[in-house]
Amino acid sequence: MTSLLPQQDDFADIRAELQAAGVTCLFPNARYGRVGKLLHLYRVVRQFRPDFIVAHATLAALYVRLLPVNTPIAWVMHSGVNDFENGALKQAERLLSRRARAIIGVSQQNIDDYLREIGRHPSMVVIPNGVDASLFAQELGASVPALEVPAKQIVQLGRYIESKSQLHTIRAFERVLQTEPDARLLLCGVVEDLDYHASVVALVEQLGLSSKVQVCGPRSDVAAILRSSRVFAMPSLFEAQSIGFLEALASGIPVVGSRIPSFGFASQFAGVNLVDTADADAYGRALLSALDMPRANRQLAGYTLHDTADRYMTIARQFVQPLRVSA
Repeated sequence: MTSLLPQQDDFADIRAELQAAGVTCLFPNARYGRVGKLLHLYRVVRQFRPDFIVAHATLAALYVRLLPVNTPIAWVMHSGVNDFENGALKQAERLLSRRARAIIGVSQQNIDDYLREIGRHPSMVVIPNGVDASLFAQELGASVPALEVPAKQIVQLGRYIESKSQLHTIRAFERVLQTEPDARLLLCGVVEDLDYHASVVALVEQLGLSSKVQVCGPRSDVAAILRSSRVFAMPSLFEAQSIGFLEALASGIPVVGSRIPSFGFASQFAGVNLVDTADADAYGRALLSALDMPRANRQLAGYTLHDTADRYMTIARQFVQPLRVSA
């Protein structure tokens, strides 16, 4: 696995897990410009001579298709926004579209955006993200692993950016406290937008909630947090298909999320309530109600890590014959 950018500090734990599983991670040592990024990718491809390349995200897919290689390439569209609203990216994609053997969207929205902005491609497919459900699931009635957390903790996990709407959760949580003063709120995630993170901290202080709300950075113990918390909040303005949302579903924790199309598939699951999270009163009532809900046993057929891996292998086998798979 490689990247266009140097490794960030908060990726260290994930990299260690990948390396322990036999995954080689190669990051550039510096933040290169356009030519440097191309050279880095070319060196990686020349070194490993892959049978198949999966390009995750728009810029990575553009760069790798500029390389003078014949390796089959699949582009995975994972963004929750339409990248082709950028005219330069749209023009570049129109020129390079057929250099990808397959266009993969993690949601139907990705494919619809591509059809509308670029046109039809010979191989287009939706492959939802998947999670290792066994890491998050627990038997109903089983004891919860000991974590030093409040008994009525609400948790939101996600990057600190405006589209994740932590500010909505804080305002709704203020309403929760009016009825349930023992409730606590935990916010965790990578600090991607420094100004937005500062606004989150400022709102907590402005509302006098510093003793009730923890504003934390990224955590590597997500499964334990979900098992020990009472409610999972997901007020995103938009998502393509959120892995964090799937992890919460797999854990059985009651979920309160925004009423957006990409979360719609979960509306029939037990303990899932999709509401207008911009409405602090409605969002607060939903969080309060969820605090008293039991955990649910949800079957995520089609959204497990095994399901996703099988679908990617099916795509790879279409273009690589015979495909060599390490034992």
